[in-house]
Amino acid sequence: MTSLTDRKNAAISRGVGMTTQIYADRAENAEIWDKEGNRYIDFAAGIAVVNTGHRHPKIIAAVKAQLDRFTHTCHQVVPYENYVHLAERLNALAPGDFEKKTIFVTTGAEAVENAIKIARAATGRQAIIAFGGGFHGRTFMGMALTGKVVPYKVGFGAMPADVFHAPFPIELHGVGVEQSLAALKKLFAADVDPSRVAAIIIEPVQGEGGFYPAPTAFMKALREICDQHGILLIADEVQTGFARTGKLFAMEHHDVAPDLMTMAKSLAGGFPLAAVTGRAEIMDAPGPGGLGGTYGGSPIGIAAAHAVLDVIEEEELCDRANQLGNRLKQRLAAIREKVPEIVDIRGPGFMNAVEFNDTNTNQPSADFANKVRLNALAKGLILLTCGVHGNVIRFLAPITIEDEVFAEALDILEASILEARS
Repeated sequence: MTSLTDRKNAAISRGVGMTTQIYADRAENAEIWDKEGNRYIDFAAGIAVVNTGHRHPKIIAAVKAQLDRFTHTCHQVVPYENYVHLAERLNALAPGDFEKKTIFVTTGAEAVENAIKIARAATGRQAIIAFGGGFHGRTFMGMALTGKVVPYKVGFGAMPADVFHAPFPIELHGVGVEQSLAALKKLFAADVDPSRVAAIIIEPVQGEGGFYPAPTAFMKALREICDQHGILLIADEVQTGFARTGKLFAMEHHDVAPDLMTMAKSLAGGFPLAAVTGRAEIMDAPGPGGLGGTYGGSPIGIAAAHAVLDVIEEEELCDRANQLGNRLKQRLAAIREKVPEIVDIRGPGFMNAVEFNDTNTNQPSADFANKVRLNALAKGLILLTCGVHGNVIRFLAPITIEDEVFAEALDILEASILEARS
């Protein structure tokens, strides 16, 4: 009999990478069972998509109710009230004491693309500044903005023009806030006139880049620079949003309001939906028909997103994220003396990471991180690596994970790290 892996290799492009060879059969909250009946604890959550857990009853009920009414009309042809209502909710929840408007699309990359379109339309400028190590999607503009070559840009030809990169401040790697700001100043002097810059886009916590939180001093400085030069500040909250960092949105940690914010992933609890929310006058810059998409704001995703917002509030998931993250970081700190490969434990709320270096060279060790990942997988715990050097393990379990399942996962994680040293 041909294995599923063989069938996958024969049928699907190798460009679609796979972290595991687990073929899901069913899932519930923070657990997944594969086709052979093996059980796994999910510390990936579909890459931060199911913050509210797999198949949360309230989300499933909302989707079923929507299925019984209609599944698609295209909002641009026959609109529907729950699209309008969700926009109203996001406008009220997003940071910033000003009037806001929202559009819905389907993916995070599409949200980023539209944020750039809106910024250019509103400012009449073309240039965009992003940051090294950042990730903003796999579309062409997303690739151009992304600050990592392998595997995202290799072999895909020329990137869109007028995209510039500045270093992201990471003290661990010898780049502080002052150095990043100095590099940005140099960029303005050597490469692009700030009067040509439409927007600066930044992840409040870098995702694929290694779960590095942006310092508050840096975020405040960016806001000042943007205000000084008439540049828009775009917060990419695709991975950080919806309680993951202990706040509904990560920008709330800095008391800085972006002009535009992109959202996706956990917005709809596993159903495709993304959004751009921003200042009303900026969002209104494109003309009618300039924004949209056939599946943008799917009624199913919209219904799920309403339930997600309800669950976050009713189950106090922001507080829960902080509790879980503290427990995880404390457990890692407790074994740090035994594991000199650990060079950092970080992350706000339940958006946490551990970084490993080789003890002989003091250089990033992707091998050690991968050993931990594979050890954990063999014991039934799904982990993800990240970082420009692949030496970081990021933790993205559902915030709704049960205490007993979380405790089990922490035991597996500790055992897997210690085993990687042998």
